[in-house]
Amino acid sequence: MSRIGNMPINVPAGVEVKVSPENEVVVKGPKGTLTKKFRKEITIAQDGAQIVVTRPNDKKENRSFHGLTRTLLNNMVVGVTDGFEKKLEINGVGYRCAKQGKKLTLNLGFSHPVEFEDTDDYTLEAPDANTIIVKGIDKQIVGQIAAQIREKRPPEPYKGKGIKYADEHIRRKEGKTGGKK
Repeated sequence: MSRIGNMPINVPAGVEVKVSPENEVVVKGPKGTLTKKFRKEITIAQDGAQIVVTRPNDKKENRSFHGLTRTLLNNMVVGVTDGFEKKLEINGVGYRCAKQGKKLTLNLGFSHPVEFEDTDDYTLEAPDANTIIVKGIDKQIVGQIAAQIREKRPPEPYKGKGIKYADEHIRRKEGKTGGKK
């Protein structure tokens, strides 16, 4: 029994959900539109202001996709109503970010600045020189862009320098203790 898969998804007012016979779901809301095609074995039905996801049998593959489909649909509904955001922090002497127009420029100790540009899928914000906020309606894209930014200078365990998620804890290591004889 899938506890997550059996929970219905509440559709808030102002959100329109369309399910095609090929299991392609279109979710329109105040922040935008998301479209995703799901497996044909899983049944997606709209019951008034709720979406119910069911599976045909208890095969292992169907059980695993039951909860996944429900979670992905819920993320689509949340994305078009509230949106998603990831917050990153930059630590290190001389490491900083600046936003100019649609371009985010990162100075990370390389011989060149690293640049990222806003698209239709996500926006980048830099409220101060050490904070980056990635915002968008698709949870997967927001997480992917945040991971790509973090990948440019991941945090290191000795001094804690680099780009880390705001809720991430870096396990610090002790440096070398050279023995003098």
